[in-house]
Amino acid sequence: MADTALWIGAALTASVAQTARNATQASLTAAIGTVGATQVRFLFGLPFAVIFLILVSQISGQAIPQIPLRALGFTALGALAQIGATALMLRLMQTRSFAVTTAWIKTEPVLVAVSAALILGDPLTPPMLLAIGIATAGVLLISVKRGAALAELTPALTGLFAGLLFGISAIGFRGGITALPQGDFLIRATTTLVLSLTLQASLLALWMALFNRPALAASFRVWKSSLGAGFLGAFASQFWFIGFSLTSAANIRTLALVEVILATAVSRYVFRQAVSKRQIAGMAVVIAGIALLLRNQP
Repeated sequence: MADTALWIGAALTASVAQTARNATQASLTAAIGTVGATQVRFLFGLPFAVIFLILVSQISGQAIPQIPLRALGFTALGALAQIGATALMLRLMQTRSFAVTTAWIKTEPVLVAVSAALILGDPLTPPMLLAIGIATAGVLLISVKRGAALAELTPALTGLFAGLLFGISAIGFRGGITALPQGDFLIRATTTLVLSLTLQASLLALWMALFNRPALAASFRVWKSSLGAGFLGAFASQFWFIGFSLTSAANIRTLALVEVILATAVSRYVFRQAVSKRQIAGMAVVIAGIALLLRNQP
């Protein structure tokens, strides 16, 4: 029960921080472009992740775990998938509402559940799969309009592909954490976070230095907003990774569907974007699916 309460708390904390981070990044996109806003969460988040790791190591008295090839491979997979997913998400937010974009992306849990069960051996029972399916159906109710035109289906497919990449990143990060040979859940989660952000920041900084220096320079000109997005990104990721170290990727990504509800509130009250009755009904279905998942933990 203690572990269950811990991963639930970690996932909820991460969801709140990630919603705030996404809103900050969405605002940065207009100022420094999609690629510039994408790299902010990684480049400006890395110093905070390093501080987290130093604190965890000093307070717990544990050495930083060695990183075997398997852990490096899984983490690199997660890092690359997350870069692509973040870029697609921010591009989509330029043309669609914050809430609807988040809803499209959150169709990932079914894929995560099945893939993680096959690749990582994460537990998956029929009641859990039913709960994940119900929650995902709620997301679809929020995001897909009856009789949607082809023009609406194209951004929907973009959002679904972003969700697919976010799902792959979740599997990669959990695989990287579980592949570390020593340490408790906290030191392994934080070590994997630092490794991931190091790979992501290095790749994006190199690419931008070669092909998009203006956007890289612009991110430093708006350093206060960039630093805020970086902190929120590192903080959210710290708790996502803690969750991945304690339970299956499917559990974490399904509970993360609360972001749809949080994003709808941000969309309505911060960005002043309309919220329909259909979206409210979809949120109720999402909540029902999450409640069923939590009730059927093995």
